[in-house]
Amino acid sequence: MESDAPWDPLGGLDALDQRVVHALQIDGRAPFNKIGEVLGVSDQTVARRWARLRQSVSARVLGLTDLLRVGLTPWMVRVRCTPDAAAPVGEALARRTDTRWVSLISGGTEIFCVVQGASPGRIDAPLLEKLPRTPRVVQVSAHAMLHVFFGQDLGPVIRSGPLDPDQVRALTPADAPARPVAEITEPVPLGPGDRRMLDVLAVDGRTSAAELATATGWSPTTVRRRLSELRSSGALYFDLDLDSGALLPELRAGLWLEVEPARLAEVGETLAGHPQIAFAGATTGSTNIYAAVGCKDAGALYRYLTGPVAALPGIRHTETAPIHRMLKGASPLPALNPRAARGR
Repeated sequence: MESDAPWDPLGGLDALDQRVVHALQIDGRAPFNKIGEVLGVSDQTVARRWARLRQSVSARVLGLTDLLRVGLTPWMVRVRCTPDAAAPVGEALARRTDTRWVSLISGGTEIFCVVQGASPGRIDAPLLEKLPRTPRVVQVSAHAMLHVFFGQDLGPVIRSGPLDPDQVRALTPADAPARPVAEITEPVPLGPGDRRMLDVLAVDGRTSAAELATATGWSPTTVRRRLSELRSSGALYFDLDLDSGALLPELRAGLWLEVEPARLAEVGETLAGHPQIAFAGATTGSTNIYAAVGCKDAGALYRYLTGPVAALPGIRHTETAPIHRMLKGASPLPALNPRAARGR
């Protein structure tokens, strides 16, 4: 039935805008003349379309750090509150620079977010100590993210975008990391200049080499070399943020799975192939996989849970929670005006 079709993350855009968005999801720093050549339009047309997307859907390219790759631990934090407390506590969390994907779930009575650990395997202790003392906070739980099966620079646009394989290959940057990214043996070290550059890219992933040179004190040549090194190592990736409710699925939900350890990798890799999945990763805790789901409506979510999810091997327990409102998206920097962002 139509309601069982996967949600289209670009369904609210016209055909050329969809192709431009797909191109920038493949390479957020691709020059407009290269995108135009691959799409068969002028670079001026690409520039105009991008300017319009920035206005109409607040589109922006973000240069983001893979925390696991640089030796930091992302934590999935859930904060259960009384209904009157969830929104202000969530907004306070969204203002922190160590949080991402802050959302209200479970009808607005719970907050879910990703928190950057202060060091490998550790989370900011004052945060977890302070939250339970906040009036009307009922419970706080935190589980470390161990592995990402699907997400970050890969997402629904990459999977369902309109570009053909030849166009995807033409736009894929030479310094893109091999897939899958090699298992982490040693974290990629970051110096002060790297951190300054990454802070700028987290605001605007298309910041020019000249501007990055000013921010870091490096030469533009050094900036380009270091960008390529960080990207090829997997430490730096680029994501396209489309901040508009018109481009969201009708129903977004968090999905927590308790999976037999022997089946964990198999289930995660299977989830990564489901068109309903925007993110999937392995975590610590009794529910050892978290996934973000997008469906057209409640019926489609029901059929997804009782069909593909129920067919997964080794599932012991499932929990779902609708995403009520997104307060902050992929960027670690606070949003000026928190609005609906893509669910993940």
